[in-house]
Formats: sequence, structure tokens, C-alpha cells
Amino acid sequence: MSTILYTHDSCVAHDPGPMHVESPRRLRSILAALDRDEYRDLDRREAPLADEAQLERVHPRRQIDAVLDNIPAAGHQALDPDTIVSPASGEAALRAAGAVIAAADDVISGRADNVFCAVRPPGHHAEPRRAMGFCLFNSVVVAAAHARAVHGLERVAVVDFDVHHGNGTQAAFYDDRDLFYASTHQSPLYPGTGSAIERGIAGNIVNAPLRPGAGSAEFRHAMTEVVLPRLRAFRPELLIVSAGFDAHTADPLAQLNLVTEDYRWVTQGLMEVADECCDGRLVSALEGGYDLDALAASVAIHVSTLMGG
Repeated sequence: MSTILYTHDSCVAHDPGPMHVESPRRLRSILAALDRDEYRDLDRREAPLADEAQLERVHPRRQIDAVLDNIPAAGHQALDPDTIVSPASGEAALRAAGAVIAAADDVISGRADNVFCAVRPPGHHAEPRRAMGFCLFNSVVVAAAHARAVHGLERVAVVDFDVHHGNGTQAAFYDDRDLFYASTHQSPLYPGTGSAIERGIAGNIVNAPLRPGAGSAEFRHAMTEVVLPRLRAFRPELLIVSAGFDAHTADPLAQLNLVTEDYRWVTQGLMEVADECCDGRLVSALEGGYDLDALAASVAIHVSTLMGG
């Protein structure tokens, strides 16, 4: 397998403050895990900057300006109580979106079988007109819009296994029958969306909420019986994964009980659908995950699986 890794120093420099869980240590722990010898064949590349025209396919110019104009020259600025920016945050958000765009280019062109984007800030809570939940721009939605506008793809799917529902991705996809969003997530939990009755304009939204305390069996059942069959039926031309690792039993922000091996299993399942439906085109982008050891181990097994291990 040919796997590309995108990241950038600015994504480490994005600093929401010393007490914030979405800290630079998250990405440092991931990159340290991926620096081991077994990952020597990763094609490592710097994440490019997204330009504002690419963002404007999803976010109105007024919203883009509202984010970038509030990046402070020093210190911190709160966009909402959870979403804090510092001097490097604007570039980091543009690099995060740029990574997922470049990843889509790579798999569509055949330069790579799949790509993992080790970037932050995360993106799946960012709605077209609102930054929230640690997220500034919705990188996976921007990449989906790019794939359609530039490469002429019609059907793009996002599958999200973060413990929190990706309200921003759902909002952007809701009224477009050629965009598919599926999510497993804890419910009830922030942001309060993601009910199974939220189905989109043409059944293109699939939510499989999991009760607090659910573990591997419930997660695997939701994927096997709900998400993957609907994904196959949609037959995407590109599969993008919102790869959050905070459903791990060690994570402090929620109460699901996945184990590291679950991330190998779900990655294999998603790769099988990508092979069946879209010539293996799969792009994965980091979302949540806040226990550093569990995050590093889970990302490592996810990337190892993408590489064919």
C-alpha cells in the first residue's frame, strides 16, 4: 500500500492555552508514535495552505473573515467558550484544510492509495456559518467540495467515528443527496445532535448513536449493521474518514469503551468498502482524542492498517 502522511509544524503551534484538552501535545504524541521504524515507508509531506476560494465552497466569506480576523497577534482569543485561538491558529486551520484537499487530490489522481492527515485544529463541529467545538473550518467538507468542483466527482461520503457527533459535517451535507454522512457517537453528549431520526434530504445522513458505557460490541454492531451497508449502497467515488479516537475507554471526555484494536477493525472495514466502491480512494483526517497514550496507540494502529499492516 502507498500511504501519504500530511502534517505541519503550525498544527503543533496552534495553542488554545495551557489548560485546554485540545493541546499541541496531542499531535506531538501522534508524530512520536509514527516516527518508529515500522512507519519508515510513510510518504511524509508538509500540509499546504488552503486558499480562501477553496474555503468559500463551504464557508461564506463573512465567516472566514470572522475567524481569521480574530486571530490574535499575541495571547489568546475566544471564539466561543470552547474554541480558543492563538497567533498560529489561523495558519494551522488553513494547513489542516489544505492537507485534506491535497489528500483528495492524491488519491483521486492515483498518487497514493490512501492518506492520513495528522493535523489540528479538528474540523467536524465547524458549521458553514459557525466555528465551534475546538473547530475553525470543516476540513473534510472543504475537501469533499473540492473533489466535486475540481475533479468532477458526484458522490462523496464522510464516515465519522469520533465520540462526538459531527454536527458541522451533517449541516453542510444535509440537503445534498449526493453527499453522504454517517456517524457513530455517544448520545447524549456534546453537541446534542445526531439522533437516528436525522436522515437528510434523501436518507443521505446515517446516525448510529451509542449509549454511555457502550463498548466494542455495540460499536461493531452499529458499523456492521447500520453504517457500512448504507455506505456500500451509496457507492461513493471518494471516502473521507473523520478519524476521532476519543471513543477509547481511556479518554476523559466521554463514556464509551472502545479499545485500540477496534480502530484496526473499523479501518479495515472502511478500506474494504473503499476498495469495492471507489478504487480504494480513502482519506483520513484527525479529529478528537484526548488521552495522549490512547490517542498515539490508536492512530498508530489506524495508520499501520492503512499501510496494509
